[in-house]
Amino acid sequence: MLSVVVFLPLAVGLVLLALPRLPDPAIRWTWVAVSAVDLALVVALWIGYDPSSGIGYETDVEWIPTVSSGYHIGVDGMSLPLLAMTCVLFLACAIFSLRETKRVRAYAVLFLLLHTVSLGLFVSLDLILFFVFFDVSIVAMYFVIAGWGHGERARRSALMFFLYTFLGSLVLLLGFIGLYLAGGTFDIVELTAAAPLDGGGPLAGLVLLALVVGLAIKTPTVPFHTWLPPAHSDAPAAGSAILAGVLLKMGTFGFVRIVMPIMPGTWRQYALVIVIVGVVSVIYGALVALAQTDLKRMIAYTSVNHMGYVVLGVGAAGLVAGTAEQARTLAVTGAVTQMVSHGLITGALFLLTGVLYARGGTYDMAAYGGLARPAPRFALLFAAAAFASLGLPGFSGFIAEFQIFTGSLPGAPVPTAIAVLGIVLTAALFLIAFQRVFLGATRTPGPVGDVTVVEGAAIAPLVVATVVIGVFPRFLLDVIEPAARAVVELVAR
Repeated sequence: MLSVVVFLPLAVGLVLLALPRLPDPAIRWTWVAVSAVDLALVVALWIGYDPSSGIGYETDVEWIPTVSSGYHIGVDGMSLPLLAMTCVLFLACAIFSLRETKRVRAYAVLFLLLHTVSLGLFVSLDLILFFVFFDVSIVAMYFVIAGWGHGERARRSALMFFLYTFLGSLVLLLGFIGLYLAGGTFDIVELTAAAPLDGGGPLAGLVLLALVVGLAIKTPTVPFHTWLPPAHSDAPAAGSAILAGVLLKMGTFGFVRIVMPIMPGTWRQYALVIVIVGVVSVIYGALVALAQTDLKRMIAYTSVNHMGYVVLGVGAAGLVAGTAEQARTLAVTGAVTQMVSHGLITGALFLLTGVLYARGGTYDMAAYGGLARPAPRFALLFAAAAFASLGLPGFSGFIAEFQIFTGSLPGAPVPTAIAVLGIVLTAALFLIAFQRVFLGATRTPGPVGDVTVVEGAAIAPLVVATVVIGVFPRFLLDVIEPAARAVVELVAR
């Protein structure tokens, strides 16, 4: 059933390509329907999954026997929430794109391809399989940005995105080859059990460097973040939502699925460096976002800030000395929760910027003012998403960041205390943006209407989901915590 979940969107996309006379409305609604069905299947997987059982719904078929690589997939408490978040976001983007009129067939097929490769990466238990999905996501997103972005500038941004992240994937591949040479297999489960580079040494350090750099570029962390703001600024709204909400998680997920379990000793050795990178990303991302006048670039830089919290959490989990297992488990649980939370919140924020651009044709905050009067529903949704992003209690961001800070504080008190300042900066930048765009005298580049029914149907469920997680987090944490505890035990062995 897991293979059906992964490849159903791609199969439907191929069918759409095979039916050239299908009208655009039928293509759009087919995209919505398959996204809804895939989400329903993931909900069924969630209901049937036992968090204490470890890897569930496992399939392991021989694929490239000469290098011990197979079609090995499965889910656990870290990947299942990301599967659900991915399906929710793709459904939201499909609904939001019901208004899309430019080359609808190609647009829908590219998003269906992205849907499959995103799900495929999160269920991969083989390094080659992981790399294939990782690489294809770069190609598909390149065409989304170049083909449906904002003019000539979008093509330059797409090229920068492709070259930068493709270089990261090649570095990541070198790390995977290093793991294969040490362990004789590309299977993640077998490499985790063997931990072939756990003895340390120069090779272990080089492999860790390759893996961390490759994943950090995708995340992205400082100083590998420079491709992100242009890609977001020039991408279509749905493309930005998927890029920030799903594709960035491929990097952070790689840390908890591959690097930490397979290289526990080396991860512990360099954990403090990872923590420092996370803290720098938190503060730098917030400060640069605070200086932006372009609303979409501002939100893009907050992704650097929020992914910094994830890096802080996974780094703190490697600081074993003097730190209780419970604290390190809490840090990893918070990191995974932050991945889910950030996906929902930032997805909503980027779709909201798409609403603004569709009305005014610009993201420049100086061009707007007082929009709360003509567009109260738009103002309400933006305010809710902004408060969720800054970690206000009652939203999922608070649950995630509270766990990260609580779990990181015993092992890294000074870096964690510095990272807390990121919340203050994030609050300042969102409140200033809201004040500029929605309060004061009404000022717009043209007629600005409120959020339509279709736009509300795409965005409101994402905001509601952050509230549900923020108020009733137990259903999510009960799934994540056993898997986080297993990762922490592997790191400490």
